[in-house]
Amino acid sequence: MSWLFGYSRPQMPPPEDPPSNDGESGTAPPATANLTKAEKRAMEAYRFDSSALERAAQAAKELERSKHAKEALEISKMQEITRQQEQMAKIKEYEVSIEQAKVQQKKIDHEERRKTLQEETKQHQMRAQYQDQLAKKRYEEQLVQQQKSQEEILKKQEESVAKQEALRRATIEHEMELREKNKLKAIEAEARARAKADRENRDITLEQIRLKAAENRTTILESIKTAGSVIGTGLNALVTDWDKTLAAAGGLSLLALGVYTAKGATSVTARFIEARIGKPSLINETSRFSLLEAIKHPILTMSKAVNRFRKPTDALAGVVLEPNLERRLRDIAIATKNTRLNKGYYRNLLMYGPPGTGKTLFSKKLAKHSEMDYAILTGGDVAPMGKGAVAAIHKVFDWANTSRKGVLLFIDEADAFLRKRSSERISEDLRAALNAFLYRTSDQSSRIMLVLASNTPQQFDSAINDRLDKMIEFGLPGYEERERLIRLYFDKFVLQPASEGKRRLSVEQFDYGALCSKLAERTAGMSGRALSKLGVAWQAAAYASDDGRLTERMCIEICDDAVADHRQKMEWLSEEEKSRTMMPYLLDLPPLDKTTGHTKATITEIDDEKDKKESATTKVKTVSKKTSNKSTDVEK
Repeated sequence: MSWLFGYSRPQMPPPEDPPSNDGESGTAPPATANLTKAEKRAMEAYRFDSSALERAAQAAKELERSKHAKEALEISKMQEITRQQEQMAKIKEYEVSIEQAKVQQKKIDHEERRKTLQEETKQHQMRAQYQDQLAKKRYEEQLVQQQKSQEEILKKQEESVAKQEALRRATIEHEMELREKNKLKAIEAEARARAKADRENRDITLEQIRLKAAENRTTILESIKTAGSVIGTGLNALVTDWDKTLAAAGGLSLLALGVYTAKGATSVTARFIEARIGKPSLINETSRFSLLEAIKHPILTMSKAVNRFRKPTDALAGVVLEPNLERRLRDIAIATKNTRLNKGYYRNLLMYGPPGTGKTLFSKKLAKHSEMDYAILTGGDVAPMGKGAVAAIHKVFDWANTSRKGVLLFIDEADAFLRKRSSERISEDLRAALNAFLYRTSDQSSRIMLVLASNTPQQFDSAINDRLDKMIEFGLPGYEERERLIRLYFDKFVLQPASEGKRRLSVEQFDYGALCSKLAERTAGMSGRALSKLGVAWQAAAYASDDGRLTERMCIEICDDAVADHRQKMEWLSEEEKSRTMMPYLLDLPPLDKTTGHTKATITEIDDEKDKKESATTKVKTVSKKTSNKSTDVEK
């Protein structure tokens, strides 16, 4: 309908009033000249345009005359409805935007409120913390003040107690002084009175002394006369009567014989009782039954008695050694058992090698396998006994000869008293003990099997070497033996306690076999005893942890520490100890370097100079060559 009301046409500006011809009108400004722009716009808005009405009336007439008037009207209505709908849609969009703005405003208000609450909470917390700190400070200050006041009170109390103690001590000292003075005065008065009485009774006292001396003289003379008469009468009777003389002599002889017989019988009985009931003082450990030991340790004795009825186990059960050495030791165990069954003569053994390689353990296993009693003594216990060492050695052999099963006599550190008499400086008592030992081992025995253990066999006397039938070298374990030992001790000290569940011990899940192989590479040069201590260290580390759990890293770290300690111990050895004890076994071991960030054990060098190394190796070769020749000769 814009064409009807003339919207589409541009509005023409209103016609301006023609200027008047009057002189006054040409000079006077128009009425609207002094109005502002807003007032002018307002006046233009209220100005009526009559031309628009004329055009509308003319358009209405033309529309009535046209045959498409209704269609145009319908189209205009539809256009108007469309515009109204568009306006309503815009209104709806505007309302939706208003609602969204309200929602957004609510969100903003809610976020602001949340931030305000958080800030208030933070402020409250800070205020509470600050108040708590202030309260703590006040409490600490109160404690400090109380402590100071208590210290002052204690100080005052101590001062008062000290003053009271000083006063009491002064009072006691004064009382003692007074008492001492009174005692001195009383003693002085008593002495004066006694002296006065003695002076007054001097004559009476002298007369009493004279009478007592006369009586004593008369009594002594009469007793001498009586004894002389009796003895004279007895001698006269003996001389004149030969029967009485013979009876007296026989009685005295029988009395002397009875005394000496009782003394000898007592000593023999004591030895018999000691051999049957007790054990000699030199024996440190034995499997033989002893009444005194049963009284002292009844539970241990009962367990030993129960173990005796069990079937004898393998001599090498629980002992990990080199295959060739195991074969030789198994042959020795079988031969010893058959020797006991056939009542033959035992062979004396020498087991030498570095410490902790299983010499004592195999001796016990050998005795149990052959169903013999074993007795363990240490060579270092002989020297401190002095002159009593000879009697102690004889007691040991007498005690061993009373056994029905036979005794395996194991002497650990035998080189302590069986040294060379020609080159070594030994005391007379130790020389006598060595001679007694040589006397008791001069012949083969069917009751005693002698087993000597030493780290330095080259120090033995030549007579001792002559009494040895077989020499066995216990070397340090190789890689395979170390792996078997580590598996054995890992199972004994870690896996078995963890599987029982009774102890506070658990193991992390990892490859135990790979770990044992890895640790076997690291522990080159370590003995079986050192590896057993490694198992104990693993168990202790698990007990010391917070959750009682043993991890692979803990095992490796403990192994590295043990290897470092072993290397330090090897460095502490003297040159003589290295050349005599450990060097023959360390020369065959390859040095280990650091791999994968972990330290490995390295063999300590004897000396940096080449000539000393060569001399040491030649000495070791000659010693090993001599021992091997001697062992082959003995075996032949």
